[in-house]
Amino acid sequence: MYKKIRHLLITFSGELKPSEIPAFRGALIQKVGLNHTIFHNHDNANNGYYYRYPFIQYKTIKRMPALVCLEKGVDEIHNFFEKPSWSLTIGDKILDMKVDTLNLNTYTLQVWNSEFSYTIVNWLPLNQDNWKLYSQLTTDTLRVAFLEKVLRGNILSFAKGMEWTVDKQIDVQIDQVRETHWVNFKNNKLLAHTVDFKSNVFLPPYIGLGKGVSHGFGMIRKRKTNSN
Repeated sequence: MYKKIRHLLITFSGELKPSEIPAFRGALIQKVGLNHTIFHNHDNANNGYYYRYPFIQYKTIKRMPALVCLEKGVDEIHNFFEKPSWSLTIGDKILDMKVDTLNLNTYTLQVWNSEFSYTIVNWLPLNQDNWKLYSQLTTDTLRVAFLEKVLRGNILSFAKGMEWTVDKQIDVQIDQVRETHWVNFKNNKLLAHTVDFKSNVFLPPYIGLGKGVSHGFGMIRKRKTNSN
C-alpha cells in the first residue's frame, strides 16, 4: 500500500546554530500559544505528553532556521503566520523570521523495488536500554546490524505516525557511519550518529527519524551516488 502526505518546508533568513534549536522551538511555541498542541505535543489538560510522531519539526538547514510541517502540521502553521509579528528572541539575538523559501509538496510513501540513498544527521538511535546491548557488541559488523534494526524501527514509527500501512519488507543498509559524538538531550547524554544508508522506502526530505525529531535530531537528507 501507499500513502500520500503533504510536506511543507519553510526556511527563514538569519542564522541558527544546532545548539539553538531548542530555544528556537520554545520561542515559536510561546509565540503561537501553548493551546496549539501540534507545535509541541504536550497534553496540557493532563500534564502529560502525546506520544506521536511530530507534525511540526524545528531544524537548522544551511545554517538557517527551518520548519518541516507534515499533514495536519501544514494546516496548523497558519497559527504562527497570522501573528502580527513573526520575530523571535533567541538568547541575546532576535530572529526576524523573514521567509527565505517555502515549498509545499505531496509525497507518496511506499516500499519500492529500487533503493534510495540518504544521510541521517545527528541521529539518536540509542536509549538507556538499547545502549547497554549496543555497548556489549564486539565487532563493527554487529554494531552496524544493530543500528540497521533500530533505523528500520524508526522508519516504521514514522509510517505509523503518517497512518501509512506498510505491507512489504523494509530494507535498510548502512553504508558508512560518518561520525559519532555525544550530545545532551533532555538532561541525558546520548550518542549522536551521522550515517549514510540505503533503503527501499522513499523518505521525504528533511524529516526526522529516531529520538528528538522535533528538536532537529535525526534529519534525513537525500544522498547522491554514482548510480543515481
